[in-house]
Amino acid sequence: MNAPVIPPSPSREEYARDYAAALAANGDETIFDRVEPIGLFVEWLAEAGAHEVNDSNAMTLSTVDADGMPDARIVLLKDVDGRGFTFYSNRESAKGLELDARPVAALTFHWKSLRRQVRVRGQVQPVSKEEADAYFASRARESRVGAWASDQSRPLDTRATLEGAVARESARFEGDEVPRPERWTGWRVTPQSVEFWRDRPFRLHDRLRFMRDGDAWTRQRLWP
Repeated sequence: MNAPVIPPSPSREEYARDYAAALAANGDETIFDRVEPIGLFVEWLAEAGAHEVNDSNAMTLSTVDADGMPDARIVLLKDVDGRGFTFYSNRESAKGLELDARPVAALTFHWKSLRRQVRVRGQVQPVSKEEADAYFASRARESRVGAWASDQSRPLDTRATLEGAVARESARFEGDEVPRPERWTGWRVTPQSVEFWRDRPFRLHDRLRFMRDGDAWTRQRLWP
């Protein structure tokens, strides 16, 4: 078997070559003047949207299963405000069952084009029925049908079985609106901590962590 192609650690010359670009993207020290993390996150997300090739709102959602083992997958952030970070999925999926049993999660955003990362940890709560209905109604019709057809995370014998389920549900709702299945909902991660990371030369990165303190935030700079 061929050895995996893993890039070596950059040389001093490579660091020097990239220094100007890194400084231009991540050299603004005013990041440390912030008193809360959500506004800064929204700014970084907007910058990512202008630079990432696709899915700038993609994030790794990490949960814990019944055996205490960590579990992780990529999902899409659908809303963020002072209440937290919101995403949607099937309540009966692996992630849904894990969140029901242990309503805590970690989120990781990585924007390679900007050489930045954000980590979020916090408690998780389901969104309201009204929020779930409103977001579900905004999805493409085919995606709404798919939510009815898919037994998410269950074993599937063939692709043909999935396509047959989609065809069956498409026929069932033909000419009608596709309502939200009860098992499909959203969750909001209420952050207890939010850490911002940005690349700097020679692995001397910047890290800034916000910790919730009642209704306010404390902040702390971390060693790289």
